[in-house]
Amino acid sequence: MERIIRIGVMPEEKIKERMLAIAGGKHKPAKDEPTIWFTSMKSLAEILSDKNIALLRMIAERKPQSVSELAHASGRKVSNLSRTLKTLSQYGIVELQEVDGKRLRPVAKYTKFVIAA
Repeated sequence: MERIIRIGVMPEEKIKERMLAIAGGKHKPAKDEPTIWFTSMKSLAEILSDKNIALLRMIAERKPQSVSELAHASGRKVSNLSRTLKTLSQYGIVELQEVDGKRLRPVAKYTKFVIAA
């Protein structure tokens, strides 16, 4: 089953105001509000590029057991792929699960996105 995440785009100062309102109890996010925020469509496009969305789908379909396995399947270098996965994990889009205490298994938490600009 594909999980969908809502993404919002608004200026940084508005994001800060929103976070302070939530922290201060002045705003309670509705279920349909975005959970990930970007300050511009450009920054969003860099993270959710066609290449990265294809990578997320590959992770969801193939369920690789390691970053090395995913690198082999995708034709990307491990170092480049690791940076991409780390960035995607910082946004909560990918989870990097530690396996055997030494390797990381990428798990795509989301493969579909709804953008609210």
